[in-house]
Amino acid sequence: MNILVSAYACEPGKGSEPGVGWNWVKQIARFHEVWVITRAVYQKPIEQWPDPPKNVHWIYFDLPFCQTRHFWKIRLWAEHVYYYLWQVGAYVVAKRLSEQQHFDLIHHVTYAIYWRPSFLALLSTPFIWGPVGVAESTPKTLQQTMSARGRWFERVRTGMQWAAQWDPAVRLTARRAALTLAQTERTQERLRRLGVRDVRLFSHMGADMEPSWVHTVPALQPPIFRVLSIGRLIEWKGFHLALQAFAHFHRVSPTSEYWLIGEGSEQGRLEQLASRLGISAHVHFFGALPHATVVERLTECHVFLHPSFHDAAPSACLEAMAAGLPVICLDIGGPALFVTEDTGVKVAVSTPERVITELSQAIHTFAHDGKRRQQMGLAAHRRIMEHFAWNKKGDSMQALYEEICASGRPGSQAA
Repeated sequence: MNILVSAYACEPGKGSEPGVGWNWVKQIARFHEVWVITRAVYQKPIEQWPDPPKNVHWIYFDLPFCQTRHFWKIRLWAEHVYYYLWQVGAYVVAKRLSEQQHFDLIHHVTYAIYWRPSFLALLSTPFIWGPVGVAESTPKTLQQTMSARGRWFERVRTGMQWAAQWDPAVRLTARRAALTLAQTERTQERLRRLGVRDVRLFSHMGADMEPSWVHTVPALQPPIFRVLSIGRLIEWKGFHLALQAFAHFHRVSPTSEYWLIGEGSEQGRLEQLASRLGISAHVHFFGALPHATVVERLTECHVFLHPSFHDAAPSACLEAMAAGLPVICLDIGGPALFVTEDTGVKVAVSTPERVITELSQAIHTFAHDGKRRQQMGLAAHRRIMEHFAWNKKGDSMQALYEEICASGRPGSQAA
C-alpha cells in the first residue's frame, strides 16, 4: 500500500519523540511504500544516516520563520502555537501530495499527544491517529515536592489537557479518525470523551533488540552496586526523590553509585541536592550521551530507577528492560503497564516520604539479592522480546492496517 505518515518529530539515533517517529517510519516501510512529512530540521541527520529505510520518500517542511525554532523550544506557549501552525501547513502539503499520489492510509505518529490535533484527518483517506498519550498528570501529593515553577508548569499542562476537550481541532481529529490508538487507559478514557469511533490500547514505544547490544544478565557484582536513571533533568521526572532514596540506601551500602544520564534545567538543583545529602562523590551526572554510549552504560549497572511522575512510554525504561535490568518505578502511567511483578518493583503513589522510603527499600532488595535481581532481569528481557521489540510492534501495526483497509471504513465522519 501507499501510506502517508505525519511525523513532526523524526530523527535517527535519538530517543523520545524523534526516535518514535523514526522507528515507526522504519516499521511501516517494511511492508509499504511510505511518504513522510516531517520538519526540515531533521533533513541533515536523516540524509547522513548510514542505513536509511527503503521505500521511503521524505517531504521536509517547516514554516518560513523556522529559523527561530530555538525560541519555540524555550517558550512553552510558543511551541504549541508553532505546532498548530505547522499542522496547518502540513495539511496543505499533504492535500497537494494526495492529488498526485493515491494513499491507502494516512497515519499521524508524532507528536504522540492526544490534546494536539492533526489536520490530516480532514482528508478523505482513512486516518489513523497515534498511538497518542500524555493524559497523566503529577499526583497532587507529589506536586508539593516541586518548586513554584514546577507547580506552575503542571497547572499549565493540566489546563491544556482540560482545554483539549473544547478545542474544535482536537475534537475534529478525534471524530474523523478511522482508528485511534491510546498509550494508556487514562488516555483511552479521555479519547472516548472526545468522541472517537474506535480506540484501542497500543504503546507507541519499542525497544531496539539488535543482538550486538542486548545484555540479558547484569555482569557486575558487588561490592560496586550501580543504580542508573536516564531522562531529561526536569522536575516531573522525579530525580529529586530518587536522589533522596539513594542517599538512604547509600548509608547502609557505601560502595554504591548512582548514575544519571541526561541534561536539563534541573541539573544544578540536583547537584546541589546531592551535595546537601552528602553523596556528591557517589552520584555521577553524565549529561546527554550518544545512544551507543547509553547502551554501554546500561550493561555497567545493576538496576534501573525510573521515578517519573507521569510518563506515557519512556524509551529508556524499555531499553533497560531489554538489556536485562529490573526496573524500579512509580505505579503510574506507562511504566506501570510495562513493569510487572516479575520484572521489577512498582512503588505506590502516596506521601513523598513514603515514596522515598519504598524506592530506597527496593534498591536495597536488589542490591542484596543477586539471584532475584538476575531472575527479574531475565524476565524483563523476555517481556520486551515478546511484546515490545520494534519488529513485533511493526507486525501488530501491519495487522491493524490490514483490518482498516479490509473493513472499508470511510476516511471521515461528520464532526
